[in-house]
Amino acid sequence: MARPAQAHIDLDAILANYRAAKVCAPQARAMAIIKANAYGHGAVAVAHALAEQADAFGVACIEEALELRAAGIKQPICLLEGFFSAEEIPLMLQHQLIPAIHHAAQLALLAQYLPLCTQKTQLKVWLKLDSGMHRLGFAPEDIANAYQDLTALPVQVLGLMTHFARADELTCPYTQTQWQLTQQWAQSLNLALCCANSPATLAWPSTHADWIRPGIMLYGATPIPEAQTPVQLRAGMRLISQLISVRDLAAGEGVGYGQTFVTSQPSRIGVVAMGYADGYPRHAPSGTPVYLEKLGACVPLIGRVSMDMLAVDLSTYAQAQVGDTVELWGPHLPINQVAEAAQSIAYELLTKVTARVPRYYHY
Repeated sequence: MARPAQAHIDLDAILANYRAAKVCAPQARAMAIIKANAYGHGAVAVAHALAEQADAFGVACIEEALELRAAGIKQPICLLEGFFSAEEIPLMLQHQLIPAIHHAAQLALLAQYLPLCTQKTQLKVWLKLDSGMHRLGFAPEDIANAYQDLTALPVQVLGLMTHFARADELTCPYTQTQWQLTQQWAQSLNLALCCANSPATLAWPSTHADWIRPGIMLYGATPIPEAQTPVQLRAGMRLISQLISVRDLAAGEGVGYGQTFVTSQPSRIGVVAMGYADGYPRHAPSGTPVYLEKLGACVPLIGRVSMDMLAVDLSTYAQAQVGDTVELWGPHLPINQVAEAAQSIAYELLTKVTARVPRYYHY
Protein backbone atom coordinates (compact mmCIF):
# COMPACT_ATOMS: atom_id res chain seq x y z
CA MET A 1 0.00 0.00 0.00
CA ALA A 2 1.14 3.52 -0.72
CA ARG A 3 1.93 6.02 2.00
CA PRO A 4 -1.40 7.57 2.99
CA ALA A 5 -0.44 11.27 2.66
CA GLN A 6 -2.57 12.65 -0.19
CA ALA A 7 -3.93 15.93 -1.53
CA HIS A 8 -7.42 15.69 -2.99
CA ILE A 9 -8.19 18.59 -5.33
CA ASP A 10 -11.85 19.49 -5.77
CA LEU A 11 -11.99 21.05 -9.23
CA ASP A 12 -15.71 21.71 -8.91
CA ALA A 13 -15.00 23.77 -5.79
CA ILE A 14 -12.36 25.81 -7.63
CA LEU A 15 -14.79 26.39 -10.49
CA ALA A 16 -17.48 27.44 -7.99
CA ASN A 17 -15.03 29.86 -6.38
CA TYR A 18 -14.26 31.40 -9.78
CA ARG A 19 -17.98 31.87 -10.33
CA ALA A 20 -18.22 33.45 -6.88
CA ALA A 21 -15.56 35.97 -7.90
CA LYS A 22 -17.66 36.82 -10.94
CA VAL A 23 -20.71 37.23 -8.71
CA CYS A 24 -18.75 39.77 -6.67
CA ALA A 25 -17.85 41.74 -9.81
CA PRO A 26 -20.55 40.98 -12.38
CA GLN A 27 -19.48 43.76 -14.76
CA ALA A 28 -15.79 42.79 -14.83
CA ARG A 29 -13.84 40.09 -16.55
CA ALA A 30 -11.82 37.80 -14.29
CA MET A 31 -8.21 36.74 -14.74
CA ALA A 32 -7.81 33.51 -12.79
CA ILE A 33 -4.43 33.53 -11.05
CA ILE A 34 -2.82 30.10 -11.31
CA LYS A 35 0.83 30.97 -10.70
CA ALA A 36 2.98 28.77 -8.45
CA ASN A 37 1.35 25.62 -9.84
CA ALA A 38 -2.09 27.04 -9.07
CA TYR A 39 -1.06 27.71 -5.47
CA GLY A 40 -0.01 24.09 -5.14
CA HIS A 41 -3.17 22.61 -6.64
CA GLY A 42 -1.79 21.81 -10.11
CA ALA A 43 -1.85 24.51 -12.77
CA VAL A 44 -2.65 22.31 -15.76
CA ALA A 45 -5.55 20.54 -14.08
CA VAL A 46 -6.96 23.78 -12.69
CA ALA A 47 -6.62 25.56 -16.04
CA HIS A 48 -8.46 22.77 -17.84
CA ALA A 49 -11.21 22.87 -15.22
CA LEU A 50 -11.63 26.62 -15.66
CA ALA A 51 -10.98 26.76 -19.41
CA GLU A 52 -14.58 27.11 -20.54
CA GLN A 53 -15.29 30.00 -18.19
CA ALA A 54 -12.06 31.84 -17.40
CA ASP A 55 -11.58 35.10 -19.27
CA ALA A 56 -7.80 34.80 -18.89
CA PHE A 57 -5.13 33.22 -16.73
CA GLY A 58 -2.36 34.89 -14.77
CA VAL A 59 1.02 33.28 -14.08
CA ALA A 60 4.30 34.58 -12.73
CA CYS A 61 6.64 33.78 -15.61
CA ILE A 62 7.00 32.34 -19.08
CA GLU A 63 7.90 28.84 -17.86
CA GLU A 64 4.51 28.59 -16.17
CA ALA A 65 2.78 29.91 -19.28
CA LEU A 66 4.53 27.51 -21.67
CA GLU A 67 3.48 24.57 -19.49
CA LEU A 68 -0.14 25.63 -19.98
CA ARG A 69 0.24 26.13 -23.72
CA ALA A 70 1.87 22.69 -24.03
CA ALA A 71 -1.16 21.25 -22.24
CA GLY A 72 -3.50 22.80 -24.82
CA ILE A 73 -4.70 25.85 -22.88
CA LYS A 74 -5.85 28.50 -25.40
CA GLN A 75 -7.05 31.33 -23.14
CA PRO A 76 -5.10 34.59 -22.86
CA ILE A 77 -2.23 34.21 -20.38
CA CYS A 78 -0.73 37.18 -18.58
CA LEU A 79 2.86 37.09 -17.33
CA LEU A 80 2.51 39.02 -14.09
CA GLU A 81 6.27 39.60 -13.72
CA GLY A 82 6.60 40.39 -17.40
CA PHE A 83 9.70 39.03 -19.11
CA PHE A 84 13.34 38.92 -18.12
CA SER A 85 15.35 38.71 -21.36
CA ALA A 86 15.11 39.35 -25.09
CA GLU A 87 15.03 35.59 -25.72
CA GLU A 88 11.52 35.49 -24.30
CA ILE A 89 10.08 38.00 -26.77
CA PRO A 90 9.73 35.60 -29.75
CA LEU A 91 8.21 33.00 -27.43
CA MET A 92 5.68 35.53 -26.18
CA LEU A 93 4.76 36.33 -29.78
CA GLN A 94 4.64 32.69 -30.84
CA HIS A 95 2.45 31.63 -27.93
CA GLN A 96 0.45 34.86 -27.67
CA LEU A 97 1.48 35.59 -24.10
CA ILE A 98 0.74 38.95 -22.50
CA PRO A 99 3.51 40.44 -20.35
CA ALA A 100 2.97 43.08 -17.70
CA ILE A 101 5.44 45.82 -18.58
CA HIS A 102 6.70 47.33 -15.34
CA HIS A 103 10.26 48.56 -15.92
CA ALA A 104 12.26 50.69 -18.34
CA ALA A 105 14.60 47.76 -19.06
CA GLN A 106 11.68 45.85 -20.57
CA LEU A 107 10.76 48.82 -22.74
CA ALA A 108 14.34 49.00 -23.99
CA LEU A 109 14.34 45.32 -24.93
CA LEU A 110 11.04 45.66 -26.78
CA ALA A 111 12.32 48.71 -28.66
CA GLN A 112 15.46 46.82 -29.63
CA TYR A 113 13.82 43.57 -30.70
CA LEU A 114 10.35 44.27 -32.11
CA PRO A 115 11.43 46.36 -35.15
CA LEU A 116 13.56 43.38 -36.26
CA CYS A 117 10.88 40.78 -35.66
CA THR A 118 9.47 38.98 -38.69
CA GLN A 119 6.52 37.49 -36.83
CA LYS A 120 3.25 39.11 -37.78
CA THR A 121 1.53 38.53 -34.45
CA GLN A 122 1.10 41.74 -32.49
CA LEU A 123 2.35 41.64 -28.92
CA LYS A 124 -0.30 42.47 -26.35
CA VAL A 125 0.81 43.94 -23.03
CA TRP A 126 -0.45 45.31 -19.76
CA LEU A 127 1.20 48.47 -18.45
CA LYS A 128 1.87 48.32 -14.72
CA LEU A 129 1.68 51.30 -12.39
CA ASP A 130 3.32 51.40 -8.97
CA SER A 131 0.48 53.02 -7.07
CA GLY A 132 2.04 52.43 -3.67
CA MET A 133 2.99 48.75 -3.32
CA HIS A 134 6.57 49.71 -4.34
CA ARG A 135 7.32 46.30 -5.75
CA LEU A 136 6.76 46.38 -9.53
CA GLY A 137 5.48 49.10 -11.81
CA PHE A 138 6.36 52.50 -13.20
CA ALA A 139 6.25 55.40 -10.78
CA PRO A 140 3.31 57.75 -11.35
CA GLU A 141 5.62 60.46 -12.71
CA ASP A 142 6.98 58.00 -15.31
CA ILE A 143 3.80 56.22 -16.38
CA ALA A 144 2.80 58.65 -19.15
CA ASN A 145 6.22 58.42 -20.80
CA ALA A 146 6.18 54.64 -20.49
CA TYR A 147 2.80 54.53 -22.20
CA GLN A 148 4.05 56.85 -24.94
CA ASP A 149 7.07 54.62 -25.51
CA LEU A 150 4.84 51.56 -25.77
CA THR A 151 2.49 53.18 -28.27
CA ALA A 152 5.49 53.95 -30.49
CA LEU A 153 6.09 50.19 -30.78
CA PRO A 154 4.02 47.54 -32.61
CA VAL A 155 2.19 46.48 -29.45
CA GLN A 156 -1.37 46.65 -28.17
CA VAL A 157 -1.71 48.04 -24.66
CA LEU A 158 -4.66 46.22 -23.08
CA GLY A 159 -4.84 48.46 -20.05
CA LEU A 160 -3.32 49.66 -16.82
CA MET A 161 -2.57 47.25 -13.98
CA THR A 162 -1.63 47.84 -10.36
CA HIS A 163 -1.46 45.84 -7.14
CA PHE A 164 -2.94 46.72 -3.75
CA ALA A 165 -0.69 46.50 -0.71
CA ARG A 166 -3.28 46.44 2.08
CA ALA A 167 -6.62 45.37 0.61
CA ASP A 168 -6.97 42.68 3.28
CA GLU A 169 -7.14 45.44 5.92
CA LEU A 170 -10.75 46.46 5.57
CA THR A 171 -10.53 49.69 7.57
CA CYS A 172 -7.26 50.89 6.05
CA PRO A 173 -7.72 53.86 3.68
CA TYR A 174 -4.58 53.07 1.68
CA THR A 175 -6.43 50.87 -0.82
CA GLN A 176 -8.69 53.78 -1.67
CA THR A 177 -5.64 56.02 -2.07
CA GLN A 178 -4.04 53.55 -4.49
CA TRP A 179 -7.32 53.10 -6.35
CA GLN A 180 -7.88 56.81 -6.85
CA LEU A 181 -4.36 57.31 -8.17
CA THR A 182 -4.67 54.40 -10.60
CA GLN A 183 -8.10 55.44 -11.74
CA GLN A 184 -6.86 58.95 -12.48
CA TRP A 185 -4.07 57.65 -14.69
CA ALA A 186 -6.35 55.17 -16.45
CA GLN A 187 -8.74 57.98 -17.30
CA SER A 188 -5.90 60.23 -18.40
CA LEU A 189 -4.47 57.57 -20.71
CA ASN A 190 -7.90 56.17 -21.69
CA LEU A 191 -6.98 52.65 -20.60
CA ALA A 192 -8.92 49.74 -19.14
CA LEU A 193 -8.15 48.87 -15.52
CA CYS A 194 -7.07 45.68 -13.76
CA CYS A 195 -6.57 46.24 -10.02
CA ALA A 196 -8.60 44.00 -7.73
CA ASN A 197 -6.83 41.00 -6.23
CA SER A 198 -8.77 38.52 -4.06
CA PRO A 199 -9.27 40.79 -1.01
CA ALA A 200 -10.29 43.69 -3.23
CA THR A 201 -12.62 41.45 -5.21
CA LEU A 202 -14.31 40.44 -1.96
CA ALA A 203 -14.25 43.68 0.01
CA TRP A 204 -13.59 46.72 -2.23
CA PRO A 205 -16.27 46.69 -4.96
CA SER A 206 -15.41 50.19 -6.11
CA THR A 207 -12.07 48.84 -7.41
CA HIS A 208 -13.46 46.07 -9.63
CA ALA A 209 -13.26 48.16 -12.80
CA ASP A 210 -12.74 46.21 -16.05
CA TRP A 211 -10.78 43.20 -14.77
CA ILE A 212 -10.39 41.45 -11.42
CA ARG A 213 -7.58 39.04 -10.49
CA PRO A 214 -8.89 36.36 -8.10
CA GLY A 215 -6.07 34.27 -6.67
CA ILE A 216 -6.22 32.74 -3.20
CA MET A 217 -10.02 32.88 -3.17
CA LEU A 218 -10.11 30.44 -6.10
CA TYR A 219 -8.72 27.81 -3.77
CA GLY A 220 -11.23 28.40 -1.01
CA ALA A 221 -9.21 30.48 1.44
CA THR A 222 -10.51 33.93 2.24
CA PRO A 223 -7.92 36.71 2.66
CA ILE A 224 -10.34 38.75 4.76
CA PRO A 225 -12.21 37.86 7.98
CA GLU A 226 -14.54 34.93 7.34
CA ALA A 227 -17.55 36.81 8.72
CA GLN A 228 -17.10 39.53 6.10
CA THR A 229 -16.72 37.31 3.04
CA PRO A 230 -19.73 38.18 0.82
CA VAL A 231 -19.78 34.81 -0.99
CA GLN A 232 -19.32 31.24 0.17
CA LEU A 233 -15.96 29.74 -0.78
CA ARG A 234 -15.23 26.02 -0.91
CA ALA A 235 -11.92 24.39 -0.06
CA GLY A 236 -10.01 23.43 -3.19
CA MET A 237 -7.59 21.09 -1.43
CA ARG A 238 -8.18 18.41 1.15
CA LEU A 239 -4.82 17.39 2.61
CA ILE A 240 -5.23 14.02 4.32
CA SER A 241 -3.26 11.15 5.80
CA GLN A 242 -3.81 8.42 8.38
CA LEU A 243 -2.92 7.47 11.90
CA ILE A 244 -0.03 5.02 11.59
CA SER A 245 0.54 4.48 15.31
CA VAL A 246 -1.52 4.77 18.49
CA ARG A 247 0.05 4.26 21.92
CA ASP A 248 -0.67 4.94 25.57
CA LEU A 249 1.85 6.91 27.62
CA ALA A 250 2.10 7.55 31.34
CA ALA A 251 2.20 11.05 32.78
CA GLY A 252 5.56 12.76 32.47
CA GLU A 253 6.57 11.28 29.10
CA GLY A 254 8.04 13.52 26.38
CA VAL A 255 6.87 13.29 22.76
CA GLY A 256 8.96 13.99 19.67
CA TYR A 257 12.24 15.75 19.05
CA GLY A 258 13.41 17.83 21.96
CA GLN A 259 10.50 16.49 24.04
CA THR A 260 8.90 19.91 23.84
CA PHE A 261 5.58 18.31 24.82
CA VAL A 262 5.38 16.30 28.04
CA THR A 263 2.22 14.45 29.04
CA SER A 264 0.64 15.88 32.16
CA GLN A 265 -1.52 12.79 32.71
CA PRO A 266 -1.88 9.30 31.22
CA SER A 267 -2.40 9.98 27.52
CA ARG A 268 -3.17 8.28 24.23
CA ILE A 269 -0.90 9.56 21.46
CA GLY A 270 -1.37 9.11 17.72
CA VAL A 271 1.21 9.49 14.98
CA VAL A 272 0.17 10.80 11.54
CA ALA A 273 2.09 10.17 8.32
CA MET A 274 2.57 13.86 7.50
CA GLY A 275 5.57 16.08 8.06
CA TYR A 276 7.49 19.06 6.83
CA ALA A 277 8.86 17.07 3.85
CA ASP A 278 5.22 16.90 2.72
CA GLY A 279 4.82 20.63 3.18
CA TYR A 280 3.13 20.68 6.57
CA PRO A 281 4.58 23.63 8.53
CA ARG A 282 7.38 22.55 10.83
CA HIS A 283 6.74 25.54 13.07
CA ALA A 284 3.11 24.58 13.77
CA PRO A 285 2.94 24.56 17.58
CA SER A 286 1.29 22.17 19.98
CA GLY A 287 -2.43 22.86 19.90
CA THR A 288 -2.70 23.30 16.13
CA PRO A 289 -5.95 21.55 15.15
CA VAL A 290 -6.00 18.27 13.23
CA TYR A 291 -9.35 16.78 12.11
CA LEU A 292 -10.18 13.11 12.71
CA GLU A 293 -12.71 12.08 10.09
CA LYS A 294 -14.27 9.11 11.92
CA LEU A 295 -14.79 11.16 15.06
CA GLY A 296 -15.93 14.34 13.31
CA ALA A 297 -13.78 16.39 15.66
CA CYS A 298 -10.41 18.06 15.94
CA VAL A 299 -7.58 16.96 18.20
CA PRO A 300 -4.46 18.99 19.01
CA LEU A 301 -1.08 18.49 17.42
CA ILE A 302 1.58 17.92 20.07
CA GLY A 303 5.36 18.29 20.03
CA ARG A 304 7.52 19.17 17.07
CA VAL A 305 6.54 18.31 13.52
CA SER A 306 9.22 16.04 12.07
CA MET A 307 10.17 15.35 8.47
CA ASP A 308 7.64 12.60 7.82
CA MET A 309 5.38 12.50 10.87
CA LEU A 310 3.53 14.52 13.46
CA ALA A 311 1.87 13.54 16.72
CA VAL A 312 -1.62 14.29 18.04
CA ASP A 313 -3.26 13.90 21.43
CA LEU A 314 -6.04 11.29 21.26
CA SER A 315 -6.66 11.13 24.99
CA THR A 316 -10.32 12.16 24.76
CA TYR A 317 -11.01 9.73 21.88
CA ALA A 318 -10.30 6.19 23.00
CA GLN A 319 -11.94 4.80 19.85
CA ALA A 320 -9.25 6.26 17.53
CA GLN A 321 -7.14 3.56 15.89
CA VAL A 322 -4.45 2.94 13.29
CA GLY A 323 -5.75 3.53 9.77
CA ASP A 324 -8.17 6.32 10.69
CA THR A 325 -8.23 9.16 8.18
CA VAL A 326 -6.88 12.52 9.32
CA GLU A 327 -7.54 15.85 7.57
CA LEU A 328 -4.76 18.41 7.94
CA TRP A 329 -6.84 21.04 6.18
CA GLY A 330 -9.82 20.99 3.87
CA PRO A 331 -13.61 21.29 3.99
CA HIS A 332 -13.82 20.22 7.66
CA LEU A 333 -10.80 22.21 8.85
CA PRO A 334 -10.37 25.56 7.06
CA ILE A 335 -6.77 26.18 6.09
CA ASN A 336 -6.93 29.66 7.61
CA GLN A 337 -7.34 28.06 11.06
CA VAL A 338 -4.20 26.00 10.57
CA ALA A 339 -2.31 28.98 9.15
CA GLU A 340 -3.29 31.17 12.07
CA ALA A 341 -2.18 28.55 14.58
CA ALA A 342 1.13 28.20 12.74
CA GLN A 343 1.57 31.98 12.47
CA SER A 344 1.57 31.68 8.70
CA ILE A 345 -0.85 32.34 5.84
CA ALA A 346 -2.88 30.05 3.61
CA TYR A 347 -0.84 31.12 0.57
CA GLU A 348 2.34 29.71 2.09
CA LEU A 349 0.83 26.47 3.32
CA LEU A 350 -0.80 25.63 0.00
CA THR A 351 2.23 26.42 -2.16
CA LYS A 352 4.55 24.40 0.08
CA VAL A 353 2.77 21.06 -0.32
CA THR A 354 5.54 19.07 -1.94
CA ALA A 355 5.63 16.85 -5.00
CA ARG A 356 5.86 13.67 -2.94
CA VAL A 357 2.24 14.20 -1.89
CA PRO A 358 0.20 12.79 -4.79
CA ARG A 359 -2.64 14.95 -6.08
CA TYR A 360 -5.95 13.30 -6.88
CA TYR A 361 -8.39 15.35 -8.96
CA HIS A 362 -12.15 15.08 -8.93
CA TYR A 363 -15.29 17.12 -9.56
